[in-house]
Amino acid sequence: MLLVHAKGGPPLGHVLSRTAAKAEVHLLALSALPPAVAGSAQRLCASVVTPADAHRSDLVSLIAARAEAVGADAVLTFSEYAVVAVAEACEALGLAGAGSASALARDKRLMRRTWQRHGLPQPEFRPVGTEADLHAAARSLPGPLLLKAAWSAGSTAHQIIRSPHEVPAAWARSCDVMAESAQLGYAELHVAEADADYVVEQIVTGTASDWFDEPGWGDYVSVEGVVANGAFHPVCLSGRMPTVEPFTERASITPALLARDAQDRIVDLARRAVDALGLRDCGTHTEIKLGADGSMWLIETAARFGGAMTVPQIEEVFGLDLVGMLVDHLIGHPVAWPEQVLTPAQARGAAGSLVVLAVDGRGRAWPVRKVWDFRTVSADITLSRGSRLSVIGESSLADGSVVPVYDPAAGANTMAALCLLSAADARTVLRDFETLVEALPRVLPAAQPEEVSA
Repeated sequence: MLLVHAKGGPPLGHVLSRTAAKAEVHLLALSALPPAVAGSAQRLCASVVTPADAHRSDLVSLIAARAEAVGADAVLTFSEYAVVAVAEACEALGLAGAGSASALARDKRLMRRTWQRHGLPQPEFRPVGTEADLHAAARSLPGPLLLKAAWSAGSTAHQIIRSPHEVPAAWARSCDVMAESAQLGYAELHVAEADADYVVEQIVTGTASDWFDEPGWGDYVSVEGVVANGAFHPVCLSGRMPTVEPFTERASITPALLARDAQDRIVDLARRAVDALGLRDCGTHTEIKLGADGSMWLIETAARFGGAMTVPQIEEVFGLDLVGMLVDHLIGHPVAWPEQVLTPAQARGAAGSLVVLAVDGRGRAWPVRKVWDFRTVSADITLSRGSRLSVIGESSLADGSVVPVYDPAAGANTMAALCLLSAADARTVLRDFETLVEALPRVLPAAQPEEVSA
């Protein structure tokens, strides 16, 4: 197995251990390995190669050449930014992969056009490539509007436009954020000038209360699944806490506490969305907005598993090693995918991941700059009996680091840490996350002036 590593996706440590249990792993590192994983990568992998920048101009050829050099039976990535390049390399090599339609699950403009042709429910939208395009879209679409970078991930470069006079500032800020993200390594690796492509869409009104029995849930869910030999296999649904403005994700919780009929209707829409894209062999992650009276809108589908801790959450709650199962499938071994989507009744407890952002439960900025210190968090915040909280080191700042100021346009780029919580049920995870969000600015140490200026 040639595993192509880049920023984003599930933690590399989790991916490596599950992949190495199924196949000999050769790692092609397009991004620097997290320090916490570098040692284990050398132990688990038959080879680790980090190509020079000069060799990345033709990423598909680079991946294909490395796959041939190691005799790879399959090539896989879990990063949004490398999905298209890996899919095209697999096509060139004649190996199983997402297929030639992979760009439809990456470029939000192509995705929305495809769903529009299939008559699937989604917000009204317009592709935009210039500020003039955005002005024209703002005149033709009912507001408020959301400007998105077509190839971004993690809510990066999202800008809410409430009136036409906000267009110039929104356009300039989104372009700046995409440039900043590229410097951090959070950018499309294969498509030239992808940072110039945007889509603007109408903001639809979500209504969580029509779908969930208790308050605190966000108004959208994700359907986690896989496509094997062109057939979509839904695995489970993950719920959310409400996003932080504009639409930055704060927490994902597995399973989502939905009634069976509601879950079935959501899965049916996800199936139609994935089928319309024509994917072949890959993980999928489909986000769906929930509205009043049973209405739904497609947000997006990715040709890879959900990022952050989605995959580890599923393994803990449902006992499914999705990474290992996909590896088995790609190298030609039989895999018993779930016959139907798994429900909360089949869950063994619940798990959730929390993105630590410097905002309270209402989305207001912390009044004082703080220093991240997980030892303080675990010692001073009381959670429900039996709940277990851990921090994902490779996705978090080191203890003693100043927590970044939350930037709405930069989204998850301004996170301080990623925490995993396991509990008896999804309600408990949700309540404990609410406790954490409110307690963090109270218990974390204040940053000193010299730390902030540094």
